[in-house]
Amino acid sequence: MRTLFYNSMIFSSKILGLWVFKFFAGVVASGYFVLFPARVGHSLRLYRALFPDRGRLYHLGCAWRQFHNFTDVFIDRFVLQEFNEITYISEGMQHLEQALDQGRGGILLMSHMGNWEVAAHLLKRKLTGIRILLYMGIKQKEQIEQIQKESLAKSGIKIVAVDADGGSPMDIIEGIKFIESGGVVSLTGDVVWKKDQRVVPARFLGQEVLLPQAPYLFALLSGAPLFTFFAFRTGKNNYHFAMSESISPAPVSRSARDEAIRQSAQRYADTLEATLRKYPLQWYHFKPFIPSK
Repeated sequence: MRTLFYNSMIFSSKILGLWVFKFFAGVVASGYFVLFPARVGHSLRLYRALFPDRGRLYHLGCAWRQFHNFTDVFIDRFVLQEFNEITYISEGMQHLEQALDQGRGGILLMSHMGNWEVAAHLLKRKLTGIRILLYMGIKQKEQIEQIQKESLAKSGIKIVAVDADGGSPMDIIEGIKFIESGGVVSLTGDVVWKKDQRVVPARFLGQEVLLPQAPYLFALLSGAPLFTFFAFRTGKNNYHFAMSESISPAPVSRSARDEAIRQSAQRYADTLEATLRKYPLQWYHFKPFIPSK
């Protein structure tokens, strides 16, 4: 049903104009805001921590705008695929280019901020010959996400889908081999997919959050540089890409490995917090992240 509705919006927009997509996407965002109070609660918890001196109405207004800004992710995907009209400026891309020139491969630490899908498509176009392997969680019964995966796969990006109930050690081995062959592996740094997944604590907005340990283990095992990467919408059809210098944990003895990973994860959390303060309404993390007091 979701797939039919989504495809209907695309078909209508091709004939009548982009306003059709924007209108119905806005209706859907409003419906989610009203009908899913738990998700709104997660957003309110974030904005209370981000803006502690503001009142509830302000936090509620931020959450409302956040839900509606999320529709830009789908609209810009459509604009990029159908009209190729997305432009962007970038900073820090030379860090990844240097690693690729040296044949080292690399790891991109993505986040649920901005539009990582548009970034993945444009990154593939910008860096000629780049090979990207993207780890994604599987959402049960999420048909729109399947369309998203198919779109990425068609652009030449390899997808490894990780089930919330499992996952295979072979997935890790595949990723390490991909990096060692000069490829780029992309993982999310702010979502824990599985209940038994290894995590690392970090301070974020004055509270302790749990981050997945996998990206830092990938960096240690492969010896490849680990970069944070963000893609934010700065206006109609315009984006700003930002990539950091490597935040890979330093190679240390096994006994000191946990501390090295913790320090690397904290650098990511600090970058995530600083970036959130710049773009507070492009946080598209609708699951628990900030712990409830």
